[in-house]
Amino acid sequence: MTNAPYKRLSADTAALLMIDHQTGLSNGVNDQTQAEFKTNVCALADLGRVFNLPTIITASDPTGPNGPLMPEVLQRLPHAQVIHRPGEVNAWDNPEFAAAVRALGKKQLIIAGVSTEVCVAFPALAAQAEGFEVYAVIDSSSTWSKTVQDVAVARMAQAGIIPMAWVAVAGELLRDWRHEAGAAMAKVMGEGLPFYGNTIVSHYAKK
Repeated sequence: MTNAPYKRLSADTAALLMIDHQTGLSNGVNDQTQAEFKTNVCALADLGRVFNLPTIITASDPTGPNGPLMPEVLQRLPHAQVIHRPGEVNAWDNPEFAAAVRALGKKQLIIAGVSTEVCVAFPALAAQAEGFEVYAVIDSSSTWSKTVQDVAVARMAQAGIIPMAWVAVAGELLRDWRHEAGAAMAKVMGEGLPFYGNTIVSHYAKK
């Protein structure tokens, strides 16, 4: 594996893609607890709102067994474009979805979804091959076992896709706590990371 240059995420050049965070699919989450999964998904959605990232949410046949989109995602991203796919497994194979992503005009794609090895990996690989810089947020995605997750991450990394966690995404987008989004970011981190919430409370208690 070659050493790629460090490319940092920027709120000016990034878009957020939330793929198949559906209630039926989420029942199979087993590489983290259901509570951890929901917390991590909500944190990533909150980042999209805090940094005003152009966002596309897609679901695979939401009237079928995959279930509707998680309401927590829709509530946090009310202005996101929502695309319901009738059957394509790889979201990039849906012409409306792929065209919508291209139309955003952003070179960096932050992607998360269920499941990691299919709903994240397939469109991530397709977008990477098309010239996008792709960042897969692994803890805001999920799948049926840790082994499956490891294989999915390895496959994406070999193709040049950058695996990340939502906290790292937050740090790269924020850059500096003095940024105008600093207070909102502290709230997101306090809700997503209980220990950090305690840190924030302790900090303000000293003032």
